Amino acid sequence: MGDPHFTCLKMELRPVIVYLTLCVVYAISKPTEKKDRIHHDSKLSEKEHDDGENFDYDHDAFLGAETAKTFDQLTPEESKERLGMIVDKIDDDNDGFVTEEELKTWIKKAQKKYIYENVDRQWKDFDTNNDGVISWEEYKNVTYGTYLDDPDPEDGFNYKQMMMRDERRFKIADQDGDLIANKEEFTAFLHPEEYDYMKDIVVLEAMEDIDKNGDGFIDLEEYIGDMYSHDGDPQEPEWVKTEREQFVEFRDKNKDGKMDKEETKDWILPSDYDHAEAEAKHLVYESDTDKDGKLTKEEIVDKYDLFVGSQATDFGEALVRHDEF
Repeated sequence: MGDPHFTCLKMELRPVIVYLTLCVVYAISKPTEKKDRIHHDSKLSEKEHDDGENFDYDHDAFLGAETAKTFDQLTPEESKERLGMIVDKIDDDNDGFVTEEELKTWIKKAQKKYIYENVDRQWKDFDTNNDGVISWEEYKNVTYGTYLDDPDPEDGFNYKQMMMRDERRFKIADQDGDLIANKEEFTAFLHPEEYDYMKDIVVLEAMEDIDKNGDGFIDLEEYIGDMYSHDGDPQEPEWVKTEREQFVEFRDKNKDGKMDKEETKDWILPSDYDHAEAEAKHLVYESDTDKDGKLTKEEIVDKYDLFVGSQATDFGEALVRHDEF
């Protein structure tokens, strides 16, 4: 996700500082470089998906690439034992079965592990009273405390506007409306592009960034201006000409010369092929021996080589390992 806009800037301890830093980088980057706002799902694995050859792709998809490496060092017995523990985590409603939807959720979580780790790193800094949740007041005080003490800073940066924008996003992420975020709601606040119910705010924030004349639409020049700066050079790179054609032919679907909210959403949040859903269907199809459309722990463990794999060797016990679950 190479998007430089504010949605993707909250990845470190002090979002305001990071925002300022990346805005400067964004502003001074080479004018010929394309600035991409499009969000794509990350690939489940860099490996080829060829079950006739091996199950490496499935291992990466189910566990995440790094954890899959750990399982490569285990004996079959150890793999089965750990897989059984994982199944208990996947079975979200504890009904004894793993559905395609539960598998899909697990696979997506495995692929977004870096996001959850980032949230965990930030959590203790924003949960100032250590009550296990983060209120808007806590977030505001940690992030904007200096501005609140001096609401008219000498550098003239519009912290008030940033804080209002953050508050709006926080309220949307906070699904129960109590202005207190649990871990999942805080993750949605920091990484809204990862959550379906946050996608409208991702689009709105992008449009606010790009729509320079404030008419609620993105015209061709605003579209090009967001990703390319002439910087006094009248000669446009070839990719800019291509983007102009893309705008006319594909972005502006109703041919009115500008992109509205839905057209902008189709641009920055394209409906890509859902790799996690396809992988979940594949794993169920390959493991569902009684063909009831869902998996028992036994069915999954019986197919441990498909889900997690292992090294069938004698030296597994001698290896130094870390329990990742």
